[in-house]
Amino acid sequence: MRKVVVSFVITLVVVIAAAYGGWRSLQSYLDTPLNLSQSHTIMVEQGSSFGRLASQLAAEGVMEKPDWFAFFIRLKKVGHLLKAGEYEIVPGTTPRTLLVQLVEGKIIAYNFTIIEGSTFKQLRESLKANKQIKQTLDSKTDIELMTLLGLKDTHPEGMFLADTYQFHRGMTDFDLLKRANALLQSELDKAWQTKADDLPYQSAYDALIMASIVEKETALSSERPAIAGVFVKRLKQGMKMQTDPTVIYGMGDRYKGNITRADLRRPSPYNTYTISGLPPTPIAMVGREAIQAALHPENNKWLYFVAKGNGSHQFSATLAEHNKAVREYQLRRRSDYRSSPGQ
Repeated sequence: MRKVVVSFVITLVVVIAAAYGGWRSLQSYLDTPLNLSQSHTIMVEQGSSFGRLASQLAAEGVMEKPDWFAFFIRLKKVGHLLKAGEYEIVPGTTPRTLLVQLVEGKIIAYNFTIIEGSTFKQLRESLKANKQIKQTLDSKTDIELMTLLGLKDTHPEGMFLADTYQFHRGMTDFDLLKRANALLQSELDKAWQTKADDLPYQSAYDALIMASIVEKETALSSERPAIAGVFVKRLKQGMKMQTDPTVIYGMGDRYKGNITRADLRRPSPYNTYTISGLPPTPIAMVGREAIQAALHPENNKWLYFVAKGNGSHQFSATLAEHNKAVREYQLRRRSDYRSSPGQ
């Protein structure tokens, strides 16, 4: 009986020692960095498993002993928590930290920027060129696209807030536009609720039209309220707005970089040299600052402004002052003349 007890104890000690050694080996494995000299990207598809992922990483030479990783998953009982998406595994990542990354769904985030002052045509081109965005709207016309967005009979220009949007690979162009439109509506509605008094707008949409003109006239934050103030003053006095960006927008593909006197005289719904009041729709995408400027214009004495050639503008209160500024800044243009900081 004593020999049986001794044999049992020895066996138990051996089993415990082996188990302890195995546990230590497992812990060492879990805390040993993967075979990475640079970042490695993996795509976890919907319905995939940790076992399949471990085998994939082993085949790519990233992970050793994938069965150990799979065993640890079963031990932790988290096999059902694998999140689909695109992951970046950086050098220094261990099997243990990789598991945390996969369970918490820390997938790669990308940015897409709708540029202030860009047109809807340019926005669609940018969406199409983005390889991380899933394309679903290529075959749709602008009218069909707006109908899909629940904006039937709405002109697309200006209806998407100029901002930077974070997204994950596989997000559709439709979903991104939906977000951008919802944010535009939210920002415009919020700003409309706190607008200044005595503005010459019939609706928030009128303010959006004004914001788009301000956006195209200047890229300087400091000038937006002043330029909005000029146009508001003109509208209130019954003057034509006479702003070149509206003429250019109305010209469409006919615009080749310059506008002539004939262009300024040619009637169109957007030619503010020939129409009174605002054009029928926005002419560009706008950001929050342009919306705020349109609804909180600077109360100044200016009725005119002209580009100085360095990205800023010279403001004038009288036509005589304006004509003098035109002679100085437009008729004697510098070789490095530019109408805005980004041009």
